[in-house]
Amino acid sequence: MCPALRAGRCCRDGRKLLTMGIEKSCFLIPVLGTALLLTSCATTEQKRAEAAPPVRATAPTLTANKTVTHPLQERKIEEKLVPKADAAADLIARVEREYQAGQANYNAGHLEAAKENFDRAFNMLLEGPPAVRSDERLEQEFDKLVEGTHNLELLALKEGDGFAEQPTEPAPIDEANEVTFPVDPNIRAKAQEELKVTRSDLPLTLNDAVASYISYFSNRGRHFLEHGYIRAGRYREMISQILKQQGVPQDLIYLAQAESGFHSLALSRAGARGMWQFMASRGAGYGLHRDWWVDDRQDPEKATRAAARHLKDLYAQFGDWYLAMAAYNSGPGTVQKAVQRTGYADYWELYKRGVLPAETRNYVPIILAITIMSKNPAQYGLDRLRAEEPVHYDTVTVDYAVDLRLVAECVDSSVATLQELNPSLIRMSTPRGEKFALHVPVGTTDRYLKAIAAIPSDKRVLWHYYRVSSGDTLAGIAHKYHTTAQAIAEANNLDGDEIGPHTKLIIPLAPSKSRMAFSKKATRYKVGRGDTVRSVADDFGVPPENLRKWNRLKGNALRVGRVLTIHRPLAVAEGREERSQESASRESRSRGKVVEVSDSESDSSDSDSPARCTKWVTRGKGRKAKRVCVAREIANKAPKSKSKKSTARVLHHKVKKGETLTSIASDYKISVSALKRDNGRAAANLKAGSVLVIKSDAE
Repeated sequence: MCPALRAGRCCRDGRKLLTMGIEKSCFLIPVLGTALLLTSCATTEQKRAEAAPPVRATAPTLTANKTVTHPLQERKIEEKLVPKADAAADLIARVEREYQAGQANYNAGHLEAAKENFDRAFNMLLEGPPAVRSDERLEQEFDKLVEGTHNLELLALKEGDGFAEQPTEPAPIDEANEVTFPVDPNIRAKAQEELKVTRSDLPLTLNDAVASYISYFSNRGRHFLEHGYIRAGRYREMISQILKQQGVPQDLIYLAQAESGFHSLALSRAGARGMWQFMASRGAGYGLHRDWWVDDRQDPEKATRAAARHLKDLYAQFGDWYLAMAAYNSGPGTVQKAVQRTGYADYWELYKRGVLPAETRNYVPIILAITIMSKNPAQYGLDRLRAEEPVHYDTVTVDYAVDLRLVAECVDSSVATLQELNPSLIRMSTPRGEKFALHVPVGTTDRYLKAIAAIPSDKRVLWHYYRVSSGDTLAGIAHKYHTTAQAIAEANNLDGDEIGPHTKLIIPLAPSKSRMAFSKKATRYKVGRGDTVRSVADDFGVPPENLRKWNRLKGNALRVGRVLTIHRPLAVAEGREERSQESASRESRSRGKVVEVSDSESDSSDSDSPARCTKWVTRGKGRKAKRVCVAREIANKAPKSKSKKSTARVLHHKVKKGETLTSIASDYKISVSALKRDNGRAAANLKAGSVLVIKSDAE
């Protein structure tokens, strides 16, 4: 529901992700030392100056040649005494107004408008006059916007996938409308003969306009024709049935082929969407719902029903299928005015007189050309193409928000398949609090219902299912999903760290960052090539704002070789049980090098006293259930320090060609089993370029 709002993701229709604007900040807003306090002081002084009586210019006292200052000169002197307008303050005020408008739109549920407000606010700061870019107040305003939009993004993530939309496809009709292709006499003569034996429930006409597009689709536009012909197999059965129910010609299916090539995610330059290319207002008039999560214009079945009804209404109005198709393209008002202006209710008369928009003049010939060619596949080489199989699916009605990635994991399918089956979902989640007909692969309804039942209804947006692979560890899986090994173990009632291949795990939500606590002992991390504030923060599981605070950083850029101070996260409820195993896994993904780690945490959790235990949990079920102290249990598993002075050291080793686990273990004076234990899959599939975690004790 909000920007940045989701780092790394893209918005469509030419809009920029806010995160793109954020990344630009590293070179557009230099760091200076002026404090925001100066701004408030300056404002106070300005108010005092405004409240004071106006300054009156007086003639200077001279020892000789005493003169009286002219009133015009007095005015100039007064103007010099009045401070010049504060360009930075003015810019910040305009940015604030835009940002406040965005928040108001967000709170009102106008999310598209909110995103545009936030985009404009960021762009104002980033593209401000060069003279004010060095003002630190702009940087502080930028940080404020980043924090504000980030907080809204966290709220958005709880309700779905934020501002990240499904990628759209360019509408093929846009490309075809731009071409003018010469008529090939041979192609026209051939088409003229074919037309004599072509049966169609639409009237078919062949003239230079139609023949021109037959030439185009036979040459440069061949890919357009073939692609639509192949995809037609997915929907032909469904479209034919609906057109028959509405009593309109079956060959109107070629209107959809011309418009979108049967792509449900097709988006035209004018903003028309879906297989039948409805504009939002026209679609709403035919019952196609549209909100932040769902756009029915992209639902193949719903859009087909709406298109059939709309075309039927247009035919009733004009009494001619060519005029009905023209009105479908440009609107009934445009065609009606052309008819009234000329007195001709005939498409080809309107075409010749040039009273229709250029796009509409091309529209009907394009559809007729595709119809003639598609109904004569052998003559145009289409018979060698294999149409796609019809789309079949099961339908599960849900009234909760569920992430399509989780659905895919529940039914052992791909995310792409789920998106293809549910194209009306413009984001990666079903809507919250509304009923939605979720399409899943045929035969998977029971599997889905059984799997989703194990996940709390309010956690189905961010929880996942995961199939364990050979070499996986709980720590590695926890890192992948930004949660903790302990949280995964508890969600799945695991007794210990052992997990077998092909086991399916429920992956719970990561701890809320607002509830995170951090170790007092710091980890030192040396920045590597490609590192950014966000990537390092993600690797160590800490918020980017904390990383900036600990290291007095601005923006997102990092200098290679710089050593960062990082305090590892400790969940408040779990105290010291968040141990170095998870951190080591995160560090193994980093591009730099951990040059010093101090996280020996042996104190009260080593005690046998229950009063000093940080957390109690129940292990097992039924008679085998036992209540154990998690802190004590983990302390027992951790290797004991050799002395009070020893500290755990974690380094990284990039595998070179020809190296083996034995040679690497020998170099670092550790065991092969330790390498395997600490590196999981990376050790099992050792190859040049892999980065291994090397853990040892040093005095």
